[in-house]
Amino acid sequence: MTLSCILLSAGLSSRFGSPKALARLDHKTVIEHLQQLLLTTQLAEIIIVLGHRPCPIKSLLFNHKRIRIVHNKDYKLGQASSFKAGLKEIACNTEGIMLFPIDYPMIKKGTLDELIAYFLKKTPSILIPAWQGKRGHPPIFHTRLKEELLNLDHSLGVNTIIHRHQTDIVLLPVKDPGVVQSFNTQEEFKQLKAGFSR
Repeated sequence: MTLSCILLSAGLSSRFGSPKALARLDHKTVIEHLQQLLLTTQLAEIIIVLGHRPCPIKSLLFNHKRIRIVHNKDYKLGQASSFKAGLKEIACNTEGIMLFPIDYPMIKKGTLDELIAYFLKKTPSILIPAWQGKRGHPPIFHTRLKEELLNLDHSLGVNTIIHRHQTDIVLLPVKDPGVVQSFNTQEEFKQLKAGFSR
């Protein structure tokens, strides 16, 4: 069994003021950090979805056999459109799809390893990490939901599928607050970065 990751980096980042992927964590950008992080896991492939201002981000992407780039021309339609653009490109033998938004850079490798190991062993329809009872990212979807995800209305978002399959969800408690720590503004990123440096 193999897993694919769809790393979403196509959004407008309007509240942040510049592409979130280019924000700097210590001596590297968020996109460089997340590529390094994801490549340390058992993920078979990492599909990076670009959209708004792709060129400066593309220049920082690694030349690696497990990394592929997808351009979402409909990125203005929202996150669901970017997820679907990546979903169309996953390998045919993939059985799990990890949805990883670019604005969750604090997640630890051990957490990803724990999620992947659980999914490979139990194969739930939807696996979601939870920290202190709060649902976080990245969720993993079994490919038996692929067609339903591909048919999702852009305006509704991926949470529509999650709500539709409440009884199929497995919440995996983790000790990593990074699963619920995202950023939309410069101030929020500044606070996250302070924790990253410690």
